Amino acid sequence: MLDDFLLRVFLAGLGVALAAGPLGCFVVWRRMAYFGEATSHAAILGVALALAIPANIFVGTLAVALLMALAVSALTDRGLAMDTTLGVMAHAALSFGLVGVSFVQGARVNLTAYLFGDILAVGRRDLAFIWIGVAAVLALLIWRWSALLTTTLNEDLAVAADLNPRRERLVLTLALALVVAVAIKVVGALLIVAMLIIPAAAARGPSRTPEAMAALATAIGALAVLAGLWASFRFDTPAGPSIVAAAALLFVLGLAVPRRG
Repeated sequence: MLDDFLLRVFLAGLGVALAAGPLGCFVVWRRMAYFGEATSHAAILGVALALAIPANIFVGTLAVALLMALAVSALTDRGLAMDTTLGVMAHAALSFGLVGVSFVQGARVNLTAYLFGDILAVGRRDLAFIWIGVAAVLALLIWRWSALLTTTLNEDLAVAADLNPRRERLVLTLALALVVAVAIKVVGALLIVAMLIIPAAAARGPSRTPEAMAALATAIGALAVLAGLWASFRFDTPAGPSIVAAAALLFVLGLAVPRRG
């Protein structure tokens, strides 16, 4: 029974690392950290709606995260300042979500688990949802990898290559919403962006190619999961924050690695 529990916990964390590693590279390259934060904060509103309907938490967080990402994209396309729009929507979504949960009658909700994650409570059904989401994210990124790289490098070049930059942004939007939905149980809404940014930032220096950076970011994320879970069991600390803290320490260690030209 203990072995089954530890395997579920490790597989849940590994799944998030596999999806967050390559996607986090695009978040870093495109400077989308604030965009990811707005999407992840909206997940709490998705939790509230899922409890009120009721519906599966994964489905609720995915739907609201996707709607938030699309809404932010639409507003910024209309000329509104990106940082202002993201700041307003991120904190508004989080606040409405927290207020909404308080109105759900008869629901016993541990908000800390959704804010900071509760990987130790991941069940087999949760694990299935996580890996379905991870498979979908990886399939999207593999399918559109070259197009996403070209659009990230230069949108004018992408148009000349008969690519649609808006379509590629939608692919990233969908992938980001999926990662938010699968990661909320593991690291929580407030720490999801950290798992996207920190491993990718740590991998940026020593990597020579985009593919190498994506692979290294995934490996760093997986190592952070292992180290964070070990620290959580050893020192009785919260698992989600421990994983992110381990990733941050790996980032600091990575600063000593010479940057590639």
